[in-house]
Amino acid sequence: MRLFAVRDYRHLFGAQVIALFGTGLTTVALGLLAYDLAGPRAGMVLGTALTIKMVMYVVIAPLAAAYVDRISRRTLLVLLDVIRGAVVLALPLVTEVWQVYVLIGLLQAASAAFTPTFQAVIPDIVPDEADYTRALSASQVASTMESLLSPVLAAVALTFLSFDRLFLGTSVGFLVSALLVLATRIPNARPDTRTGARDRVTGGIRTFFRTPRLRGVMALNLVVASAGAIVVVNTVNHVRDELGGSQSDVAWLLAASGTGTLLAALALPRVLDRIAARTVMLTGAGVLVTATAAAVTLLAAGALGWTGTAVVWALVGIGTALVITPTGKVLRSSVARTAIPGAFAAQFSLSHLAWLITYPVAGWLGTTAGLAPAWSVLTALAGAGAVAALLLWPRHEGPATTAPMTTDRYGSATRDRSALTKAA
Repeated sequence: MRLFAVRDYRHLFGAQVIALFGTGLTTVALGLLAYDLAGPRAGMVLGTALTIKMVMYVVIAPLAAAYVDRISRRTLLVLLDVIRGAVVLALPLVTEVWQVYVLIGLLQAASAAFTPTFQAVIPDIVPDEADYTRALSASQVASTMESLLSPVLAAVALTFLSFDRLFLGTSVGFLVSALLVLATRIPNARPDTRTGARDRVTGGIRTFFRTPRLRGVMALNLVVASAGAIVVVNTVNHVRDELGGSQSDVAWLLAASGTGTLLAALALPRVLDRIAARTVMLTGAGVLVTATAAAVTLLAAGALGWTGTAVVWALVGIGTALVITPTGKVLRSSVARTAIPGAFAAQFSLSHLAWLITYPVAGWLGTTAGLAPAWSVLTALAGAGAVAALLLWPRHEGPATTAPMTTDRYGSATRDRSALTKAA
């Protein structure tokens, strides 16, 4: 079936796109608000806000997944969109920096609960495996387009409006997203058989540690975060201080990375129909390690100019898509259906935990010791993650074709070995 012929998916995808662009415009407006409040200390304000975001993502997502089967998922998604819209609407009214931190905490807590719940809904709306793969790719394309177009849209809007009007526009966007979710038929989550609070909160993370392929995914999260931190955190300093470029040049180099991600995400559905996700994801890890190593080598030699930087940044984008896009498919094949929300929430938290490690390396070490030492550490982390993924994810661990699926108490999908023996 054609993916966008599915009415409920079409509505849900529209809600995701609108919310993504709302988040992107909020990020631009937040930077201007921080400068308006703190002036030269704006970078510190934004850095603290980013840390709050990562902490919320790591802590809140498992809690939300643990109790998502207690209420209607559609009601939860709508409520979270309304909360985000209200918080964004309140941001231009703040007069103190601490108020920014409180509101950002609320905003990111809602996002941390929204994203894994949204991801876990897609398999129920798009049950066909091939279409589900395309749905994952479409989500990646949407995220990439947001990163490419949000700064452009913000720049155009700011020629006519003050930055506080951006908050108003993004608030409306979140409310439109809520209306689209409300118009979508979303089945409730299947009841989780775990009754203990501790099992419900930590079950998804325990599943990751107990499942070999998911341990490999954890290691790949570190590879993505190590390479991505260089682009996200250090592009502005590299362009302005090393290359002597302008603010628009910073945007163009960020667009180079986003373009790499976009092109790879568009090509992946057909690739994943023929090539195993493990092979694709480990290839992506290799691309990311190669890109970061090239960045360190060229920077140390004083040869990382405009062309070299654009090529390396595009490779980071390509490698990121190769790792991230198939992840949902791997999660879906690794756990029982009732454990899907917990698995997505665990991946959401664990991936952002990796970013929480690499952001300070890129930011604090890059500022105090220089870009070359910071990138060397991040390259080492990326290499360690790639090697760990290769060792932790067995080559022949894919699902058996004849054995029935069973689950352990944490929701890990396993195969009946006796059935395999009989089949053999």
